[in-house]
Amino acid sequence: MKSLLGKHRSIRKFRPDPISPEILQDILEAATRASTTGNMQLYSLIVTQDRALREQLAPCHFNQPAIQQAPCVVTVCADIHRFSMWCEQRDAAPRYDNFAWFLNAMTDALLAAQNLCVEAEMHGLGICYLGTTIYTAADIVRVLELPKGVIPVTTVVVGHPDESPALTDRLPLDAVVHCEKYHEYTTSEIDELWAEKEMSEHTHKLLEENGLPNLAQIFTRNRYRAEDNLAISKSYFELLKRQGFFNN
Repeated sequence: MKSLLGKHRSIRKFRPDPISPEILQDILEAATRASTTGNMQLYSLIVTQDRALREQLAPCHFNQPAIQQAPCVVTVCADIHRFSMWCEQRDAAPRYDNFAWFLNAMTDALLAAQNLCVEAEMHGLGICYLGTTIYTAADIVRVLELPKGVIPVTTVVVGHPDESPALTDRLPLDAVVHCEKYHEYTTSEIDELWAEKEMSEHTHKLLEENGLPNLAQIFTRNRYRAEDNLAISKSYFELLKRQGFFNN
């Protein structure tokens, strides 16, 4: 695949050079052109360039170096707060304080985030999504002073790359594309779809580092453990309620 998207790679090492205001403006405007539920734009992008604030955000992302290396950290939030305020000021009664509208707002937010990332890469910048946002969302709410009706869903670091990592592997197209209807996998198909990934040099290195017999066990026993998954789920669910996304 020769397109720009086919060359995407996550960048975790950045040069300290700032992003020019003109390029940052282009990136943010591209984000706002993403598809959106009912043209409501149920998201907010918290753009943090101040070093002191990035230092406050660093523990929320397990002190990954990219948070302080990258000159720009964008916290992407589902946001029903702004639209609800507009409705109330127009004598309209909003009822977007529920889980269905969290899903709509989260979809809007992630679509905007991806537009932002594609535009950033078109300008020669590097990006990396930080999954740690979900783990420590309550701390991010506190640091960024997010009001009720706003909740972080992901974070993107953006800056000038200081590395050029190899492309990471992906499952073959047949693994994720279903023609007409969902095709249930046979056990042999599962083996075939994961064969290249399981036989890679990178996987062999991971198996040695983790002392486990296969890649699946690295995911279930070390990377994304059941007890951690449940704790994160419970924490984020409670935050959803506190932030006003789970009213009856």
